[in-house]
Amino acid sequence: MLRQIILVSVFIFSTIFSFTSCESERSQQIKIAISKEKHENSTTKYADWLLRHNDQIIYYNLYPLGIDSAVKLLKKCNGLLLTGGEDVFPGNYGKINDTSRCGSFDRYRDSLEFTLIKTAISNNMPVFGVCRGEQILNVSLGGTLYIDIPTDYDTTVVHANPDWSRAYHPVRLVSNTQLSRICKGTLQGDVVTSHHQGIDKLGKGLVVSAYAKDNFPEAIEWSDTTGHSFLMAVQWHPEAMDTLHPLSAPLANKFIQEADNYKVNK
Repeated sequence: MLRQIILVSVFIFSTIFSFTSCESERSQQIKIAISKEKHENSTTKYADWLLRHNDQIIYYNLYPLGIDSAVKLLKKCNGLLLTGGEDVFPGNYGKINDTSRCGSFDRYRDSLEFTLIKTAISNNMPVFGVCRGEQILNVSLGGTLYIDIPTDYDTTVVHANPDWSRAYHPVRLVSNTQLSRICKGTLQGDVVTSHHQGIDKLGKGLVVSAYAKDNFPEAIEWSDTTGHSFLMAVQWHPEAMDTLHPLSAPLANKFIQEADNYKVNK
């Protein structure tokens, strides 16, 4: 009888310890809010880009939620990742007359991401943007976009290519920017990128930290980080690039590090 009591006690203790350890480990994991994840069968999901550098990350796709629910969940996270996708509706930046020259829109997504950006910045949460993520971040801070690069911007650089195996061009980083410091001396390189829109007028408080060969803006960050949390966005697709690419891996690692710092200091 005594032996049975001891065995039961050990089982209960082990179960409680295991549950507590699991909860403790989960509470220590970094939680990333993704504005809209790619389709489930995509081979280049944004979450996978981060998980390649930290397999303990928990991520949440906010797009399927209502805006109020998405904001509530965002506030429990440690970082916001704004992702690629449809054109931003031009009425959001004073060019509604050019609507016919745009591609597809998602007005709900625009509203969702504007609210997520405002919430993240007001809560000093790290923000990273990719492609459309850079564009809507710029618009949210008062900037504008070129409606269609091939017709509005004099260039021989091909910024858009439906064939992702050919969707790349070189970029050069601006010296003494946060981006150049993150990439540790890598000041140029080929990146995977395909977009027909991009930054025209720069948003308030931002500075361009990378350009294409035609001087088209390819990355943005705060011009002065004083009083600001981490914020950065690139026009290219780091999630579709090689795991160790010098213009992909350092960006993932930095964003994860900033999210981890936010979690600790929250």
